[in-house]
Amino acid sequence: MNNEMIRTTGLRKSFGRSEVLRGVDLAVPRGAVVGLLGTNGAGKSTLIKCLLGLLKITAGSATVLGEDPWTLSAAAKARIGYVPQVVHLYPWMKVAQVIQYTAAFYPKWDHAWCDELVDQWDLDRSASIRTLSTGQLQRLGLILGMGHRPDLYVLDEPAASLDPAGRRSLLRSLLEVSEDSEHSILFSTHITSDLERIASHVAIMGDGVIDYFGELDELKDSVKRIRVHSPTDLPADFSLPGSLRTEVIGQSAIVAVAEIDNEFVDQVRKRFHATVEIEDLNLEDIFLELHDAQ
Repeated sequence: MNNEMIRTTGLRKSFGRSEVLRGVDLAVPRGAVVGLLGTNGAGKSTLIKCLLGLLKITAGSATVLGEDPWTLSAAAKARIGYVPQVVHLYPWMKVAQVIQYTAAFYPKWDHAWCDELVDQWDLDRSASIRTLSTGQLQRLGLILGMGHRPDLYVLDEPAASLDPAGRRSLLRSLLEVSEDSEHSILFSTHITSDLERIASHVAIMGDGVIDYFGELDELKDSVKRIRVHSPTDLPADFSLPGSLRTEVIGQSAIVAVAEIDNEFVDQVRKRFHATVEIEDLNLEDIFLELHDAQ
């Protein structure tokens, strides 16, 4: 059995003369919950659309569930659940009608779980689509993308329009989905605290490429901020191996480093006769340090 749900090699996408994706290499293993991070314009939504066959790639290659995204079979499509950043539905329908209409396309639609999500996410089945708020539309879009219990969930900013209670419910549902290590989730987000709660892996995009992909815990273990305090002024060109960012003020320096261990810290202490304090960073801090280092 192929343990890769998604693979891209040198994937490129251009719109006219503008190249948005400039060689994306990514491999999403079965059972992984991958958070896709990046600034606005980094190419996250374009990558997702290429993976789903909504956009045709310009160069390179991609496979999703072992197939070319542009020619996905009906069987493969039935194994994918996609929720776009902006949900568009038929405004003249009611919530229950949209759910029934969507369920008709999926022989394995889980009606019981769908009903549970509707109740859990406080949606009125009799409400007209045109009367729903942006957050309610987002919740309904998530139900429509998850109701057939796909093998691969692809979510583009799924929590962007949700209130804190809605985000909490969504994260709880995604955690339940990922418990069996068989279902995979790829979701883009700007909310790093949400990602930290459920992601097993993180992919950081910058200017059309993947700058980092790996396990979240490994990333948090490797990237640290250290504070160096010396009895004398540090040199203006003070730097440390593997530094991402360095700020020197007289006898002190703040350095973000990509890799750190006890030997590294001992060398800094001895070289500068300094005290060294190590700070753990949350994912948002790590993302900003990596982004600023570009």
